[in-house]
Amino acid sequence: MTKALIVGGGIAGDTLALLLERDGWLVTVAEIAPALRTGGQTVDLRGDSREVLENAGLLEKALECLVPQSGAAWIDETGRPLAKMPVEAFDGKGLVSKEELLRTDLARIIHEAAGPGVTHRFGETVEALEDQENGVLARFRGGDEEVFDLVVGADGAHSRVRALRFGPEVRYRRPLGLAHAWFTLDEKPGTPELDGWFLMHNAPGRRAVAARPGHAGQQEIGMTFGADTLPPRGDHEARFALLEETFAGVGWRTHEFLDAAKTAKDFSLDTLDQVHMPTWHDGRVVLVGDSAWCASPLSGLGTALALRGAAELASALREAGGRLPAALAAFESAMRPRVESAQKLPPGRVAAAAPNTKRGIRFNAWVMRTVQSKLLRPLMKRAFAATEHGRESVPSTV
Repeated sequence: MTKALIVGGGIAGDTLALLLERDGWLVTVAEIAPALRTGGQTVDLRGDSREVLENAGLLEKALECLVPQSGAAWIDETGRPLAKMPVEAFDGKGLVSKEELLRTDLARIIHEAAGPGVTHRFGETVEALEDQENGVLARFRGGDEEVFDLVVGADGAHSRVRALRFGPEVRYRRPLGLAHAWFTLDEKPGTPELDGWFLMHNAPGRRAVAARPGHAGQQEIGMTFGADTLPPRGDHEARFALLEETFAGVGWRTHEFLDAAKTAKDFSLDTLDQVHMPTWHDGRVVLVGDSAWCASPLSGLGTALALRGAAELASALREAGGRLPAALAAFESAMRPRVESAQKLPPGRVAAAAPNTKRGIRFNAWVMRTVQSKLLRPLMKRAFAATEHGRESVPSTV
């Protein structure tokens, strides 16, 4: 086997492309976006994320892109803190790490590490996949056709490869009852400074807004609300109208965020879902990352699972010595326990991300203060350490 097609040029797809190229594969990456995607949440460098990047020789470059962090704070409509969790909490194993970088920087580092054996086709995706005797014929949207030894779907929770090979999304999507918008706000004169703090404000009715440090002169914004479905992706007017209606009357800096959302180049809005599948491979086609197992941003493990999944798939292909069925079975065997663990959200996770009532908001802040008490601190340290596989810090969630 020498030729692989990876559909999706995100963290999982580009990491796999890099690792396969180093093993001698010729890799084509088809990415429907016209260029490398920007935006996304902050990613920390603990657990699996750190290990995979270090093994790939990319950790030092990632460490050069860290965004200063002070911690997380839950605030009221005036900006007054209700609870704080500094980065030093639980020996640095709390919600926010000192070593965090933006997803856009991590994606760029991985993308730029690829050599001449990786070809990126931006603005392209597949329209059909057809099994042949010695490979899979991929028909591209642009009209080209090519046969590949292996086809990998790394094109996200709304994966086209999954739909083509395994059936419609509705079979595998498990909505969690929340939607989330995220985008970058460019600071202007008078924009309140964050001083390294990840600030979150909850309002009754399952509404939450958050701001956290980004690149110099920028802040990363998150807006979470209750929803299972959204207006069509192409209907931008309806989507912004939904945000305006949903967050009307919410305090703190919400009006500022709504205005910024309309002009943000990296604005994104989606429901928070999980993807559950009985198998991730069929013949010469395999899924990796959110396409196969989206645990949702509420897990805080999306990027860590993407990195680890790419590494495990590359390792399985290498060790199987060309025996593709054995390689894909080994890949699933290695990743299933991690995925199942990540998808088991703690009780009350959704309610904590966006409490429905004023009482729930006050209770959530009390919990954040209480878990840092001298009595509970040792227990929470063990709990955070036991679940640490490269946790991400997720906007507007706890």
